[in-house]
Amino acid sequence: MEKKIKKPALGGQGLAALIDISGLNTAGSSSINEIDLSKIEPNPEQPRSVFNEESLEELAASIRTNGLIQPITLREVQPDKYQIISGERRFRASQKAGLTAIPAYIRKASDENVMEMALIENIQREDLNAIEIALAFQTLIDTYKLTQEQLSERIGKKRATIANFLRLLRLPAEIQIGLKDKMIDMGHAKSLLSLDDASTQLMIYEQILEYGFSVRRTEEIVKEINDGSRLIEVSSETLAKPKKKTPKEFNLLKKHLSSFFGTKVALSCNENGKGKISIPFADDQELERIMQVFDTLKSH
Repeated sequence: MEKKIKKPALGGQGLAALIDISGLNTAGSSSINEIDLSKIEPNPEQPRSVFNEESLEELAASIRTNGLIQPITLREVQPDKYQIISGERRFRASQKAGLTAIPAYIRKASDENVMEMALIENIQREDLNAIEIALAFQTLIDTYKLTQEQLSERIGKKRATIANFLRLLRLPAEIQIGLKDKMIDMGHAKSLLSLDDASTQLMIYEQILEYGFSVRRTEEIVKEINDGSRLIEVSSETLAKPKKKTPKEFNLLKKHLSSFFGTKVALSCNENGKGKISIPFADDQELERIMQVFDTLKSH
């Protein structure tokens, strides 16, 4: 009698708890099959687009030593030809490890369910970055004409969560790339979405990168801007815009002060010409040096 191997539950709840698979033919998916790697192809609709090479090498080394412990999930697309539903990272690592065949569950599923299953598998493992999740949500909505509420029911996520991810796609491309590359956090991105125009979003994004603002500090800055109490930092790009009506001398003064104090001085100005000068310092020693500069000025 063939021994059946129980499938591991996905995310502790099982796939059935997340999407409706009652209509799927799952014959053969309760036992493990050895499938040649040459007969397996990735899913072109895979929501995950970035695979960390260092992480793949580590997994490949583990597979060389211990074998592939957790089977991947496939569907048969042609006789003796399979497409990955979930487990592409394990598939790639197995290739690197030099395996010729790997254990897999075979499942019959529609294109729609394949993408849902791949998305859910990655979300449960927290393998997708925020932009990849947002794009996957948008693809499901566009492809299958779903409302956010319907998508919420299909994948077991709150509608508000889906809406928050989709809003990220309204950010300028440069900021989306920064979020995808983990240069900023989801919290930074959500704060930037509270700003009205793309140019202001990009300006604050650049300051986050330059000064290393925390999410909390970014939220404070955005609130100040929206309340009208924040003075916008003057940059060469800002000065070049006629609508600001700011003298070009401000930019020259900023460079002069930065050189004089030996640190990057921030010169801020609003549209009415009112502004302030900020002199940052990294530690007590640098503060003491700046104070000595002021003392020198006093003596003159």
